[in-house]
Amino acid sequence: MFNISLVMVIGAIVAVAILLLSISIFQIKNLIPEDEREYMDPLPFFMRLMWPMINLLSHYLGERLSVEYIEKSKKRLQRSGLSFLLSPQQFFGLQLISGFVFGMSGWWGLTVLEKNVGLIPVIFFMLGFLLPELNLSDRRKIREKQILKLLPVYLDFITMAVQAGMNLNGAILQAVDKGPEGPLNLEFQKVLRDIKAGTGRLVALRNMSDRLEIKEISSLVGALAQSEKSGSSIGDTLRIQSDQRRVERFQRAEKLAMQAPVKLVGPLVLFIFPTTFIILFFPIATQLVPMLAK
Repeated sequence: MFNISLVMVIGAIVAVAILLLSISIFQIKNLIPEDEREYMDPLPFFMRLMWPMINLLSHYLGERLSVEYIEKSKKRLQRSGLSFLLSPQQFFGLQLISGFVFGMSGWWGLTVLEKNVGLIPVIFFMLGFLLPELNLSDRRKIREKQILKLLPVYLDFITMAVQAGMNLNGAILQAVDKGPEGPLNLEFQKVLRDIKAGTGRLVALRNMSDRLEIKEISSLVGALAQSEKSGSSIGDTLRIQSDQRRVERFQRAEKLAMQAPVKLVGPLVLFIFPTTFIILFFPIATQLVPMLAK
């Protein structure tokens, strides 16, 4: 009888604890403002699963972040093309969740192997915390390469449209409609959107230059601004910029081709040469060993 009563008391306590936990989670969820994503990019599948926790952390910890950190993170997100996916505060929440998942994975793995845990979970937490930063850096590099690769093509489209009699706004619109898909297409769409919203053409182009922070884009915008101030032909300026960007792209390809032999030295020394030596010296060794044994 005593055991039955004890089980009932423990069950009631567990039920009350679950009820209180549910009420607390519901109240915390109601305190978090609803995330407005009408004009934001769609979330990837795995990020959708973590999004409630990301919003929770960004809401309660985001306001404690320094202004300098938020501005730096905002710049990095813009250069990586993720500024319409998540905010700097949400990115910090993603870093915390990534660190927690890595840390718990390290602790669980060592526990299963019956090894001393020590500081390994802390190291795994730091690696998980840095993983989104590394992913952001890789995305930025890939995006900048794609922009530099497509820039001469778009400049050709804009130059032909301007020389055909269109103004620069119409030429950019034609380039966006006819040009290949990619990050540069999205950036020119943002320029057109800013112009339609009432922003000046040069201001919209400078905003694009500030978002990307790419030397070639800054040079293009500076040349267009100088051409408009001096009253010179925009078509000639665009043609010069297009030719220069194409020469630079060819020079980058030449540079990569010249670097290829140097980069092949490591794999050759580590893998190819030892295998070649083994193949060459194995028959010699098989003949020398019996002779030396005699």
